[in-house]
Amino acid sequence: MRSTDLNDRLSAAKEARKAQLERAKAIAEDPERAARLEARAALVQARNARVAERKAAEQALREQREAEEAARRAAEEAAREVARKIEEEARAAREADHAARAAAEALDRDAILAARRAGRKARKRKGKR
Repeated sequence: MRSTDLNDRLSAAKEARKAQLERAKAIAEDPERAARLEARAALVQARNARVAERKAAEQALREQREAEEAARRAAEEAAREVARKIEEEARAAREADHAARAAAEALDRDAILAARRAGRKARKRKGKR
């Protein structure tokens, strides 16, 4: 067995570094590796395009649903407003009818009371003569 001194170990380390550098250069210059990297980049780009397209479709669908919901709410509000106006007109008609009936009843009452007074007055006159 041979003992190694410092210079032998340094030269062995230098050779190992040199061999590692050459392997790294060979890997970096490998045309198959470049093709794999390009294919991977194309896959990533395609995936990103699909994701962006999906997000755009989801956003469009979300906006369409929001627009439909807003239209539905507007239609419901318009229907409520129409129903409120119809109810208000019906209430006003009922109140006008009630007021007209009350006025007619008051006139009838006044006519009846006037007839009674006239009858009493006529009886008083008959009794005085």
